[in-house]
Amino acid sequence: MHQLLHIVWNPEIEAFSIFGITIRYYSILFVTGLILAYWVISKLYKDQKIPYEKFDSLFIYCLLGIVVGARLGHCLFYEPSYWLSHPLEMILPVKFTDGGIKWTGYQGLASHGGTIGLLLSLWFYARKMKLNYLSVLDNIAIATPIAACFIRLGNLMNGEIVGKLSNVPWAFIFPREGMEPRHPAQLYEAIAYLIIFVIGLSLYKKYKTSLLPGFYFGYCLTTIFVFRFFVEFIKASQEAYEDSMMLNMGQWLSIPFILIGAHFMYHSFKPAKNK
Repeated sequence: MHQLLHIVWNPEIEAFSIFGITIRYYSILFVTGLILAYWVISKLYKDQKIPYEKFDSLFIYCLLGIVVGARLGHCLFYEPSYWLSHPLEMILPVKFTDGGIKWTGYQGLASHGGTIGLLLSLWFYARKMKLNYLSVLDNIAIATPIAACFIRLGNLMNGEIVGKLSNVPWAFIFPREGMEPRHPAQLYEAIAYLIIFVIGLSLYKKYKTSLLPGFYFGYCLTTIFVFRFFVEFIKASQEAYEDSMMLNMGQWLSIPFILIGAHFMYHSFKPAKNK
């Protein structure tokens, strides 16, 4: 009988501690992804001859938009009853217990909320810097998938957002979720986002002057959330109430982003149609 080569995945989630604060691999990978995306965007700004002073503050806008949006998105989309009754824990990386205050880090970030937060923060950025909003979104969108790739690798290190039970030969066993083999859904997403990044950057290099602003923004939304919609079918529910839903929360939240992305991709081709 063929023996399945399941991978037992149970790494240490804590990289090191400093001044009593524990730094997890998730945090390191999250920041690494943002730094790589920031570097890619700096190259795009340079290629487009956008002054550096307009680029200098972009990282702060992106970081605040993503982290605040992702945190609030998780709290309001998935566990509103708990978080609305513990509002300080929504905004602070701690948990209040009978024994005092416990440092937890931000355990719970939703990509859909992060996307909304990023869109809003970039609107303020574009207004302040007097840049075309869609052009700003395009540059961010080209780099976003590489950040998303590292965030999902961080989820893999945490052993969270796991897949459903599976007997595929490459299934992972996440001991914190039990000893049954599961789809490594986080790894699927990380690989998909890396491919989306490579294709998007290649499209920019080839067609950067022949498409209206908004194409790469639409491409990023459409590809990421189409994949997210389908991969949810093999992911375990994040909350128990999702088990009774026709589509889970991640899928329902993905649909508007797919439609918005398709809209912008379609309209970016209009000049070519009218020639």
